[in-house]
Amino acid sequence: MTIFLILAPYGVYAALMMVVSATLSLAVAAALCLAVVALDMIKGRSIKILGLGSAAVFAVVAGYLNFVDPAMSASAVRLAVDCGIFALSLGSMLLRAPFTLQYAIEAVPAETAAIPGFLRANYVITGAWTLSALLMIVGNLMTLYVPGLPYWTGLAIAFAARNSALYFTRWYPEYRKTKDMAAKDIAAQSAAAMSGQDS
Repeated sequence: MTIFLILAPYGVYAALMMVVSATLSLAVAAALCLAVVALDMIKGRSIKILGLGSAAVFAVVAGYLNFVDPAMSASAVRLAVDCGIFALSLGSMLLRAPFTLQYAIEAVPAETAAIPGFLRANYVITGAWTLSALLMIVGNLMTLYVPGLPYWTGLAIAFAARNSALYFTRWYPEYRKTKDMAAKDIAAQSAAAMSGQDS
């Protein structure tokens, strides 16, 4: 359910961009981001960097589109949004607060969050989303600057990048848990073997 709420504004924005104006798409996406932030506040959860930051990105791009460059193309709008999301994601890591950490801390027991590998895992997952945003930027740049490239190419790249990051987000924690448990088992066996030799 959490991942659905996180991704809903982006999915709605992408779908609306194909059927209504970019301004309306951006406004609805910003409103959905703020609704998710409000829901978190009502439930006593923290205000998320990604949710509030994304609302700001959608609002700023909508403002630019309305007041500075009304002739901005759909590809340029998507590029601006993807650049904003990339900056949010990368910025959260540079500030030593990967955006996935806020969600992860609220979803796991305190003892799990205290494990040293927990923070590292969140850097890796946030890195996957940062790479996904970068690939979406590349896809949008291609549709803007490569003559004759079909419009859907950028959409296909964005779809593949986002779904790959989503799959990785679901897969990596289980992989990390299995690897950590195996390492603990090896350490326990080594300790037992050393104890046997000492006796």
